Amino acid sequence: MSQNFYKNIIFAIFSLVAFSLIFSFLIEKSQKSQEISINQLAEKINQGEVTEIKVSGEVLKIGFKDKTQATSKKEAETSITETLKNFGVEPAALQKVSLSIEEQSGWQFWAGILIPTLIPVLIIGFIFWMMFRQARTGVNQAFNFGRSNIRLSTFSKEKIFFKDVAGLKEAKEELREVVDFLKNPKKFLDLGAKIPRGVLLVGLPGTGKTLLARAVAGESNVPFFHISASEFVEMFVGVGASRTRDAFMTAKKASPSILFIDEIDAVGRQRGAGLGGGNDEREQTLNQILVELDGFDRDTRVIVLAATNRPDILDPALLRPGRFDRRVILDLPDLNDREEILKIHSREKPLEKSVDLKKVAQRTPGFSGADLANLMNEGAILAARKNQKDILQGDLFEAIEKVILGPERRSRVISAKEKEITAYHESGHAIIAASLKNSDPVHKVTIISRGLAGGYTLKLPIEERRLRTKSQFLSELAVMMGGFVAEKFVFNDVSTGASNDLKEASELARRLVTKYGMSDSLGPITFGNTEEMVFLGREITTEKNYSEKTATQIDEEITKFIHHALEIAQKIVRTNKKALDTIAKTLLDKETLEQEDFYNLLKPFNIKPISA
Repeated sequence: MSQNFYKNIIFAIFSLVAFSLIFSFLIEKSQKSQEISINQLAEKINQGEVTEIKVSGEVLKIGFKDKTQATSKKEAETSITETLKNFGVEPAALQKVSLSIEEQSGWQFWAGILIPTLIPVLIIGFIFWMMFRQARTGVNQAFNFGRSNIRLSTFSKEKIFFKDVAGLKEAKEELREVVDFLKNPKKFLDLGAKIPRGVLLVGLPGTGKTLLARAVAGESNVPFFHISASEFVEMFVGVGASRTRDAFMTAKKASPSILFIDEIDAVGRQRGAGLGGGNDEREQTLNQILVELDGFDRDTRVIVLAATNRPDILDPALLRPGRFDRRVILDLPDLNDREEILKIHSREKPLEKSVDLKKVAQRTPGFSGADLANLMNEGAILAARKNQKDILQGDLFEAIEKVILGPERRSRVISAKEKEITAYHESGHAIIAASLKNSDPVHKVTIISRGLAGGYTLKLPIEERRLRTKSQFLSELAVMMGGFVAEKFVFNDVSTGASNDLKEASELARRLVTKYGMSDSLGPITFGNTEEMVFLGREITTEKNYSEKTATQIDEEITKFIHHALEIAQKIVRTNKKALDTIAKTLLDKETLEQEDFYNLLKPFNIKPISA
């Protein structure tokens, strides 16, 4: 039996107890008094001790001269006088007793008859009703198994419009046309324009795909249905296709309408990739979606919005014109967009007057809208921990580092030697970054452990970048080698602290050779086929499409890039030994250097870093 059935049994037992308590209060209880027999009553009447007798059915309530009371019972078929006479009560003595008859009230009479009979019947009937109700629910669930769990958006206080979504101007313009078509289709139809069948929202996680879909729901005055693609798929073959038909049928009945399918890659992966055959449930569901998108019914005014962050693994039939006619790309926000997003997420947060959100935006290149929302929330949490009434600029800067690297680990115990090595390691990164003109400006240097990092040097670009040059990559390689070089130069030894830097440098050098074509010897050629194995979900291996001789040349070029960066870093460290010592000793004392403090330390050594 189901868990609900047992809950109903417990409920029935509690109901029985409740009924018993109620009726125990409704039925009058007789006063606690002495109970005597009819023989004793007859004797006391003859002795003249009884003053009154009240008859209530078979119960006799007796009052004595000494103001005490007692009870007794008589036979049901005979009257009280006849009973007392049979027990030898003299008529003269009985005349001195006040006799009165109390009639039972209607509710007491019927309660006494019905309660013992009906209550058990009602309880048993209630239990059977609950059992049949559970069985009927199970049958209904079986019949509804193939129905989709599609939901109609209900507009509440959290209604979102395009104005509430910062940035994404082109994406909003595309979707504004869709909303306009549904509101005023005549101006499009007069020019022969047809309604788009589907719109695919493509972007990295956190860029605002679902938020933009909610904005479409807010802007349009048509029904807006939403469902996750994973809800279509079940363990039984054919259920997904049935739910797809039901979802589209529901949207068609309410047309003109919008149907939003979130994470469509859950069912839209490319077919024939080795996972399952033609009867695979996911492929059956995808086939049904394709039919619904481009079926025989071409006049249906239903627009399908779908969101994904993996457009590369979607089936080509899903992306062809006539199905998803439009592909709206959602990029990561630029500097101005990040500032606008921060303003939106700070509306209900008390910011200190001197807080400059533009400075926060400058420190967050590569952050998505979700990251920025998390940043503002972390800043509010940090301010609350400090019992502040307002959020300060420092709280937001600390929140940035917490989002990137994790919380500070000040309680981590390290030896004085390790702390010194870490100080020189981070000083090496910082001084090389400040010495190279193609490197990003240093915003912060610290030896406080955060996350898995023992310390870190925070570098941020001056402006937004879409392209990067070879000289910038070479400068970045040199900065990566800075910690390794500083350790070896000062201590004549190396530690494991540089392991992650070396890993990142090796991967960057390999990309310069095999992906970006920046090797002078090999020329502008890419090496290795990196197409993904769709049924595995992600790229596992890279196909080797070059000879062993070329592989040797690739390794040699990677080594050249690494050694070139190593030479640049060694030259800078040797030239600026005094500056390196000064920065390291200051870090050992203060643990953290902000940009202004760091630049002030460099002034006596004629190092002119790029201004942020």
